[in-house]
Amino acid sequence: MTAKNPSNKRPLQNRLLLRRLSQLLFLGLFLFLFIHTDYSGADDMAYAVNILFRLDPFLAATVMLASKVVIALMVPAIAVLLLALVVGRAFCGWFCPMGSLLDVCRHGVKSDRAGKNTLFPRLGLWLFIVTLLLAFCGFHVAGYVDPFSILVRGLAQAFYPAAHGMTESVFTFTYLHAPDAVNNITEPIYSWLKETILPAERKYFQLAFFSFAILGGVMLLEMAQKRFFCRNICPLGAMFGLLSRYGLMRSRGGDKECGKCRVCSSLCRMGAINENRDIDMSRCNLCLECQVRCPRRVIRFGFSQPKQTSTIRGLSRRQFIGAVASAMVLPSIKEVHGLDKWSDPLLIRPPGALPEDEFVGRCVRCAECIQVCIGNGLQPTFLEGGLDAIFTPKLAARTGYCEFNCTLCGQVCPTGAIRQLTRQEKHLMKIGNAWFDRDLCLPHAKGIPCMVCEEHCPTPVKAIQFREATVINSDGAQVTVKQPYIVDDLCIGCGICEYKCPLPGLPGIFVTSGGEHRNPEHQLPRPEDFYGS
Repeated sequence: MTAKNPSNKRPLQNRLLLRRLSQLLFLGLFLFLFIHTDYSGADDMAYAVNILFRLDPFLAATVMLASKVVIALMVPAIAVLLLALVVGRAFCGWFCPMGSLLDVCRHGVKSDRAGKNTLFPRLGLWLFIVTLLLAFCGFHVAGYVDPFSILVRGLAQAFYPAAHGMTESVFTFTYLHAPDAVNNITEPIYSWLKETILPAERKYFQLAFFSFAILGGVMLLEMAQKRFFCRNICPLGAMFGLLSRYGLMRSRGGDKECGKCRVCSSLCRMGAINENRDIDMSRCNLCLECQVRCPRRVIRFGFSQPKQTSTIRGLSRRQFIGAVASAMVLPSIKEVHGLDKWSDPLLIRPPGALPEDEFVGRCVRCAECIQVCIGNGLQPTFLEGGLDAIFTPKLAARTGYCEFNCTLCGQVCPTGAIRQLTRQEKHLMKIGNAWFDRDLCLPHAKGIPCMVCEEHCPTPVKAIQFREATVINSDGAQVTVKQPYIVDDLCIGCGICEYKCPLPGLPGIFVTSGGEHRNPEHQLPRPEDFYGS
């Protein structure tokens, strides 16, 4: 039998081109929103930069299970669920920015495991089920494995700052050492980059290496197998695969007209085509490569009623029981070690953060708030808040501070873990309280005048005030200095005093979570609590 007319290939190539244009468009849209998550001088975000997370049905399901409430911000995810019921995993092949970036990486690495069997075919489904069960038990870890959280966190905390630093170094070196003729070309380019692509300020992030390692590892896994993360790990893709059981999109592969050349199975990036040329729609992301490359044009995709028999590979009963057992064990480990009760007094959450249990249950570790923070004060936590709070935001006042007039973190939060505040509400929101270390603060410890913390205190009536005291300085002389003290009712815990403290190493003033408005147990004691009113 001869191959069909090659002219029939043109419509198929047009569909393939359409898919690639869709990937390019949505990847460009993602990068545009990512870049515009950075502070641009405006008090309000001009774009819905968190829309990617609000469209993620996996995050929506786990967040609502963990918080036990319906979150209006996540309702748009229903649209993606409906799309999956119609076209299965087409989202993975046409829209997902992680998948598009992995396709780009695939051209930079050599892998001969394109269409071969998926190495861990049930791992993604296992992760999906375990994560849902853990969320139901109040142990929210979806942000550790969700593709969008991994992608944005890695870009925001590692790749983007590194690219900024390298770009700045190159153009600075050129400015200092290149002749004027070269600088006349490079300086306008650098100015354009700063205005359009590079962040407004150079930022540094704790745990940047871990964010880099996770995202970099996902990309390097392309060397083991094309779309390794999508095929083996991604729980969002596994969710789409489950929905494809009831989806309308169906395929036809190895029929009587097939020449058994196995071109389709050898090139399939998702390992969705087996040796009998049957297409597993729970894995197929409708990239259309097989349809275009088929010499006889016998591969078809179309809409039909779901069949009772399916090639979808699910979990066996033993594997499902193992997934349930895993979901029960992890919260137990957390309680045995007391990590659910232990609280670091230096763990300061962003202004507008919900009470701790609700906050951890809703936070998806997307790093949107950390990226947008003007003062570089928000940093990812490690174990300060427990096993299920890694990568959640905290205020690290020695690294940065909370800008008095800024409400951007609440604007970009996709789940409401950080409430949106008005500027007036923000001014009154207490997230912690400052304390002086009298063994380090210069006026207290050495009798040396210093007013830096008071000068930077942003409250209308200064929360840092002075009283004169006569002390013996480090030279043994008696001097009169103004010693600072904190007015607790005025301090909001923004941390700028700690950030600006001129002492190297440990600061003379530091901020704790004491007095934060969101936690009644952290209220500061008052004199009447001890001596009566």
